[in-house]
Amino acid sequence: MSGGSIPDIRTVDMHTGGEPVRIVQSGYPDIPGDSILAKRRYVRDNLDHLRHLLMFEPRGHYDMYGVIPVEPTLPGADMAVLFMHNEGYSTMCGHAVIALGRYAVDRGLVAVTEPETRVGIECPCGLVVAYVSVENGVAGRVRFDSVPAFAFALDKLVDTREYGPVSVDIGYGGAFYAFVPADQFGLDVRTSRTRDMVDAADAVTAAVKAQVDLFHPDDPDLAFLYGTILTDGADAWSETPTANICVFADAQVDRSATGSGVTARIALQHRRKLIALNQPRAFESVTGALFTGEAVNETRCGDFPAVTVSVIGEAFYTGENTFTWEEGDDVGKGFLLR
Repeated sequence: MSGGSIPDIRTVDMHTGGEPVRIVQSGYPDIPGDSILAKRRYVRDNLDHLRHLLMFEPRGHYDMYGVIPVEPTLPGADMAVLFMHNEGYSTMCGHAVIALGRYAVDRGLVAVTEPETRVGIECPCGLVVAYVSVENGVAGRVRFDSVPAFAFALDKLVDTREYGPVSVDIGYGGAFYAFVPADQFGLDVRTSRTRDMVDAADAVTAAVKAQVDLFHPDDPDLAFLYGTILTDGADAWSETPTANICVFADAQVDRSATGSGVTARIALQHRRKLIALNQPRAFESVTGALFTGEAVNETRCGDFPAVTVSVIGEAFYTGENTFTWEEGDDVGKGFLLR
């Protein structure tokens, strides 16, 4: 960046349901690796100072979210991306995929067709295919088809220090989440204080990480708990939206309904036979924004019965930035206040 050994970094900023998406356009060094998970390991081990620079204050904030484009390695991928946040690097991000679908169409990264344009997006969890609605050349809503999503555990009892025993479901939708109805803590996801819900979700995340060994058939790098999602408990299909709040990474709160979380939650609902194939359901976030999700076909992920989930949402632009750093600005390298 200006005046130092780090170059200027240009970004496009968007949001999906209020959740930020900072997309790097230029300025990142080359990221080597023969697979996207290898590239993810490389940025974690060698370029993490740039995550601090873009995600943390004074350029970002505690709940900032970002995307780093890299070279694709999978057939059918039009682009490949790494996801970053306040703690590190995720394996899947549905709200970012929705934004990236529109971004790819608007920036001419794919051949545009109407009424729908396909965008293959290689994520650390695998190939996710987005379909962007296009009318008169203008991109609109985006739906994506997930990687195989599955229920890892149902009614798993974990012991939390703050709340005692808690029954959780654990689902995978490109990342692993623990799911708990908020009323187990005397909370309501639509009316309770965000701070109280973050505390409860954090306690569950800590307990699951300490007491449950996760496993993913494709790669051990996928076998980690990304966070905990508190729900309103309304898991049976209904025309009424069901609400949830996702607390992921280091107590980061998703403003959207969480695309990978919706994917995992539908996988759990399908496993419990509470929702059928091709039965759309609306999911409401803390901002009141909605994602629509549905299980579209049954498949497998190793020994796990799985489903492919389709999620629909809408993203909007908020601005463009050129971020700089001056030699000697130690505070400007990035910090966080909670």
